[in-house]
Amino acid sequence: MDQKKLEDLLKLLQINQGDLSKLTEQQRKDMKDYKFWKTQPVQKFDETIDNEGPIDSSKKPEDVRDEPYPMLAEFEWSTIDINDVQEMEDVFVLLNENYVEDKDATFRFNYTKEFFQWALKPPGWRHDWNVGVRVKTTGKLVAFISAIPIHLTVRGKDVPSVEINFLCVHKQLRSKRMAPVLIKEITRRVNKQNIWQALYTAGVVLPSPVSTCRYAHRPINWNKLQEVGFSDVPMGKTAAEMVALYTLPKETKTQGLRPMGLKDVDETLALFEKYESRFELVQAFNKEEFTHWFLGGDNIPADKKVIFSYVVENEEGKITDFFSFYSLPFSVLENAVHSELGIGYLFYYASDADLKFEDRFSEDATKTLKTRLTSLINDAVILAKHANMDVFNALTSQDNTLFLDDLKFGPGDGFLNFYLFNYKAFPISGGINEDKSYDTEKRSNVGVVML
Repeated sequence: MDQKKLEDLLKLLQINQGDLSKLTEQQRKDMKDYKFWKTQPVQKFDETIDNEGPIDSSKKPEDVRDEPYPMLAEFEWSTIDINDVQEMEDVFVLLNENYVEDKDATFRFNYTKEFFQWALKPPGWRHDWNVGVRVKTTGKLVAFISAIPIHLTVRGKDVPSVEINFLCVHKQLRSKRMAPVLIKEITRRVNKQNIWQALYTAGVVLPSPVSTCRYAHRPINWNKLQEVGFSDVPMGKTAAEMVALYTLPKETKTQGLRPMGLKDVDETLALFEKYESRFELVQAFNKEEFTHWFLGGDNIPADKKVIFSYVVENEEGKITDFFSFYSLPFSVLENAVHSELGIGYLFYYASDADLKFEDRFSEDATKTLKTRLTSLINDAVILAKHANMDVFNALTSQDNTLFLDDLKFGPGDGFLNFYLFNYKAFPISGGINEDKSYDTEKRSNVGVVML
């Protein structure tokens, strides 16, 4: 397999919702000089942190300006009504044509209405947190950013926050420096609701990451990847050998594995909270939020399904494990055979495998959890194949480093930096060693998964 080509594309996949790395060369230069971020309440590279907590806690909503920030004369702000069919169509067109495209114009994100309904409308979502920029004379949507409410926990401290999503500027207008203005405007709107912290990610290094995880990818349909130019046969190998290398069992093997249902929410949420309590950066869910994120909407056709969640129920009727993954496919451009590439992303999971051990890093606890997770996530990849996914992605977050190698997740060149806005924190391990290899001993203390 041509690992470089595979990793180059997968680096594009990390430029996802909330990722601030989709900037022009000029904007990248400005970011390199940190001109914008020097004006923001974020950790500095050389800052010594004595205590964790908000950087600026002096402001109140009434201190925040009521009017939007000035925009270039030929453009105007537009609050997007995501319940309006035409306005959402404008967002689809903007993102599907401008959000992510590889340098050869071969692959591009293929968002669906169902994905946006899931990603943009969790409990507590706000109409005015979907911010667009339109051309005054034509009404054409040329930029977009959004925020959704999340409840973070940083080393046990509750931090009400937002997650910044879908930052996108039309590629013909990226010299206009709209991205920083979009960030300032969404910040203003969030601050008016008395929320002062945010979580965001970037592939580029900004001031200053609280953690860094590495991307890993697991090819599923190697033949298709080769046919679309995604993979090549490595020297000394044959196509048949590559197919054999990544061949999966036809069926899952975990006893009691089944799709998660509404009746499972209470018990699964309780298991999830116990499992997540081991990590230092996590997102807390109430029952309504958990139901939304892991069951999605009602009456979604199978071919439009976004979130896939499964539980393991033992013979006594107890839920011992759960895992989830979501779908965000790529359009394949100018290919005579294939029009889409199925991409799966490992989302959240939990297991009671090592909860009985006092020290989860002990040899017995580690071995027990590694065995269970390796089996579970292998089943997740099989189910992703059943859902027509061709590549399965994961980070080195959570306890992922226990199974990545065994399940043939290749380490990518892409790294995802986690940032906290207006909150300083001590570094949080991201599951990688100094040489960027998987850290299978300390693992990761990042428990949050961003879309």
